[in-house]
Amino acid sequence: MKKIKLAGISGSLRRDSFNTHLLKNVADLLPENVSMDILSIDLPLYNADLDIPESKERPAAVQQFRDGLAAAEGLIIVSPEYNFSIPGLLKNAIDWASRGKDSPMLRKPVALMGATQGLWGTAKMQVAFFPVFQFMDMKVVQQPEVLVAKAQEKFDKNGKLTDETSVKLIRQKIEALLNLVATR
Repeated sequence: MKKIKLAGISGSLRRDSFNTHLLKNVADLLPENVSMDILSIDLPLYNADLDIPESKERPAAVQQFRDGLAAAEGLIIVSPEYNFSIPGLLKNAIDWASRGKDSPMLRKPVALMGATQGLWGTAKMQVAFFPVFQFMDMKVVQQPEVLVAKAQEKFDKNGKLTDETSVKLIRQKIEALLNLVATR
């Protein structure tokens, strides 16, 4: 059985982030032949003057992030929703990774999920990603949607996801992502 490598990104740096907990739960649900590296998005603000691959000017953290994406066959993004949209930190990381002909995001299969303490489950953040995915010609897992609302009620004190409906949807989303990876 072929070994598949994914990259995972949490759109939150908060220590006890429900989204980082969700991403770690996703990693635990992956089939045996699939691994996932969780990449840091704690990057400097995007600066086109430093985004010149030929001159080796990209900051080391940015190059490490891009290399992690390039090594992966698929991407899982788990993020909160800020102001009905993509958190600035995550958008900044996407800006660093999406530029240039050497972009490691081009045509990459991607699955998007989110957790929130509110009732909407990051729906608007996920919709805000569609133009980004379209521009990068990424292969998006549309269904099922994983929108973990009232997250404070769905994780235990150790960050384990206890909501069986969410676990079921995540397994389906992973399967759909792996199908996209296989047909790439």
